[in-house]
Amino acid sequence: MPPVTNRELPTVFSRSAGWSALFFALLFASLAYAVEKWEEPAPFMYVERWLVDRSDYVAWVLTWGGYLNWLGPVCLMLLIVAYVRAEWRARIIFGMLVLLAGWFASDSLQHLLHRARRLDWFVKHETAFSFPSTHAVLACTFYWLWAVYLWKTWWPKWARIAGAILLLGLALAICWSRLALGAHYLTDILGGIFLGLVLCYGCAAGGRRIGIRV
Repeated sequence: MPPVTNRELPTVFSRSAGWSALFFALLFASLAYAVEKWEEPAPFMYVERWLVDRSDYVAWVLTWGGYLNWLGPVCLMLLIVAYVRAEWRARIIFGMLVLLAGWFASDSLQHLLHRARRLDWFVKHETAFSFPSTHAVLACTFYWLWAVYLWKTWWPKWARIAGAILLLGLALAICWSRLALGAHYLTDILGGIFLGLVLCYGCAAGGRRIGIRV
């Protein structure tokens, strides 16, 4: 068997991406209905109250990972990589489109569902509504997606594992930071994760239909 070259990056999403998107869409719709219909579950509220104001400085640093001030320069560097390395071009462009779709979708759904923020929110108060969490959406459409990207490469196994764990850990840490700052309910975070996965799998399934694979 000939050695794998850097121009033979494996496919990231399988043919079942459409079904995965449908599954997470049903989870998101069910959670959105529950959030609209009932109050936050008592066990969730206990966890939220326990997490708030814990390591708030660390949480504030991590929460910047979901702001344009941080993601903008990172995306710019990735576009430079896409210009230089053709084998990464499709993945990077797809990632940028999914990231923008996540931003737009979370903002639109927040205005549609208009769930008020928590009362114990501190450090920075934003004007956006609460459900779904934009930070959680971006944790999936950027950090989780890039964890999968790195795993599906020709890199040595130790590098793939280290990169994937680092990015997955960062995605989870950003979600935690929103709870530690009191910026979101746990259901907001879950809704953001479900929506982010819907967009990743849904865009991949749509791309396959028009002959684009990542």
